[in-house]
Amino acid sequence: MNNEIISLEEITQFQSPIEEFNPYAWYKHKLQNEPVSYNKATNTWNVFRYHDVKRVLSDHEHFSNVRKRTTISVGADNEEGQHMSKINLASDPPEHLKSRSLISAAFTPRSLRLWEPRIQEIINQLLHDIGNASVIDIVKDFAGALPTIVIADLLGVPSQDRLLFKGWVDDLFLPLPKNNAEDVNERKRHAAKEYYNYLYPHIVQKRLNLADDIISDLIRVEVDGDKLSDDEIVRTTMFILGAGIETTSHLLSSTFYSFLYDNDQIYAEVQANRELLPNTVEEMLRYRFNIAKMDRTVKKDNNLLGVELKIGDVVVAWMSAANMDEEVFEDPFTLSIHRHNNKKHLTFGNGPHFCLGAPLARLEANMGISMFMDRFPRIEPVPGFRLEDNLTPSAAGQTLTCLPVQVHR
Repeated sequence: MNNEIISLEEITQFQSPIEEFNPYAWYKHKLQNEPVSYNKATNTWNVFRYHDVKRVLSDHEHFSNVRKRTTISVGADNEEGQHMSKINLASDPPEHLKSRSLISAAFTPRSLRLWEPRIQEIINQLLHDIGNASVIDIVKDFAGALPTIVIADLLGVPSQDRLLFKGWVDDLFLPLPKNNAEDVNERKRHAAKEYYNYLYPHIVQKRLNLADDIISDLIRVEVDGDKLSDDEIVRTTMFILGAGIETTSHLLSSTFYSFLYDNDQIYAEVQANRELLPNTVEEMLRYRFNIAKMDRTVKKDNNLLGVELKIGDVVVAWMSAANMDEEVFEDPFTLSIHRHNNKKHLTFGNGPHFCLGAPLARLEANMGISMFMDRFPRIEPVPGFRLEDNLTPSAAGQTLTCLPVQVHR
């Protein structure tokens, strides 16, 4: 993490975690009044409208993914937390396409279909472990556990160490706050070192017994005629974790929050008609994925966004705001699982850097929610739940640390 980290707090100016968890008023104001705006405190341009965001993410001739300043604080600033590998996803085409192709095979829908039986086993085990409890914590018991076990299996490491993985991911993907950045940096350094020291011996052992998993694929692969070293494989997998854990955990926990508090009729409606589930997942990605954003560095002077942009300027593209653009989505600030075009959302990005983990996130969400509904036909909120006491910063904005749910068999 050598790049200068841009403070999102200075751009958004949210007054509370709840405001960040429900940023709709901010998005509406920006879309209507400041669709392309300059933030002096961070020296960044910020874009909010759908077509502008899509342009910034897809036009690599003008907006580069290679940057010295960024809003993304993945990894750590110690030796173990740096991304140093022949596989470089933080690049532009054509180099990016070559790097991406080396690891994307494991995340294609075709490849993931082979993993469906194992994912089904994992979900069944999690539901079995819930036992006869009448109240569960959906974050701890399901939303956080499922993607962590799945990515551990995909990588080829023991799934029983999932709590270690979840802790490391939570810290490695933390945003840097303005006030106590050094404390967070120290947590990141510790997580990077722990992760590195844990995984390195597994890779050494894996070379002696290759299998059908991502680490084995990385051991086999050649980049410009060279094999990846054990060190490079550790660092590459560290940056895959977000595609496998962070996105899906946030999606699942936020979806159950919506079932309980945004619209308590949706769960029963989808329970009765499972054909609605895929569209429900897409609507949750559009409406409930709070702070999806990416930044790009201006590659050549241009005025494609209606303002004069100079080489080196940083442009932050707010995908979650674009998902609320009324020019694309009718009545965008209403949660509607019947929305005909909600799959046009930009939560997973657009263009060459479209999120590698999107097919996996969709698969886990659809399978997980459907099987959960099979086991629990009705759910209810638990009285006394206070949202403000159960939020924590994450790469996806404020995310739930605990969500108690009363389940009925």
